[in-house]
Amino acid sequence: MRHFLDIHKIDPEVLRGILDQAKAMKDARTGCPKGVEDDVQALAGRMVALLFEKPSTRTRVSFDVGIRQLGGKTLILSGNEIQLGHGETIADTARVLSRYVDLVMIRTFAEGSLLELARHATVPVINGLTNRTHPCQVMADVMTFEEHRGPIAGRKVVWVGDGNNVCASFLHAAGQFGFEMVVTGPEDLRPEAEFVDLARATGASIELNSDPAKAVTRADLVVADTWVSMHDSPAIKERRRKQLEPYQVNAELMALAKKDALFMHCLPAHRGEEATDEVMDGPNSVIFDEAENRLHVQKAIMRWCLDL
Repeated sequence: MRHFLDIHKIDPEVLRGILDQAKAMKDARTGCPKGVEDDVQALAGRMVALLFEKPSTRTRVSFDVGIRQLGGKTLILSGNEIQLGHGETIADTARVLSRYVDLVMIRTFAEGSLLELARHATVPVINGLTNRTHPCQVMADVMTFEEHRGPIAGRKVVWVGDGNNVCASFLHAAGQFGFEMVVTGPEDLRPEAEFVDLARATGASIELNSDPAKAVTRADLVVADTWVSMHDSPAIKERRRKQLEPYQVNAELMALAKKDALFMHCLPAHRGEEATDEVMDGPNSVIFDEAENRLHVQKAIMRWCLDL
């Protein structure tokens, strides 16, 4: 079964093939109206379930549009509608959904829910996000970097701030795509040791430090993310803002990176917190290319899952 659960679980050659197909599909759509279907109707006659325990804008829209462009149909279920693991086991939900649909994408909180769904489903499952990882986002980020600056292998990528789920998937990608990664942030907000160890085990160069100026020096790519989650309490949000204030990506910090260094943020952003408007709207920012590429990468991921 071709599940797409995490970047480090997929062979590098397969990941490269997914990116190549994403680029080809994006190039083929150049100049086409957004509502026009792709020439290759890879998902014609297919039904894809999109499960959202955790709400979303980009994930929901990009998957829904991508499926429609490929000729498929979507069934979208929110957390209130599916109540995953409440009243019915996740295993039974997986077995039932597998009788109805050809593919499942899930955006959830607990990684265990994703893994249990995949373990019992008889159709492919895609990780749309968990509290621990966000592989579709980082695949789009790698695609975006390479569109603008060529191969990411050997480049220096700097993550600034909280070592969250997107950071974890960047660590997975460092090993699979061969780039150097530096994570800078407060010591108590660093990524889980498991993710760091996995990346280092592949031979990737991974550095952790608390000095953003040192970390960003000579970077090819600087990446930030929101400091707070929509589900954090007001007290937690205030504490995290105070912890992360020294790690704001502003013009002064970006000036320490290479002159042509790119800036990325997976959005949504709290402008003026993790990054300033000057950086987010500046000439080196590719945040909206990055958002668009979620569409193209996810289409390629779905085609790989279904061997189409």
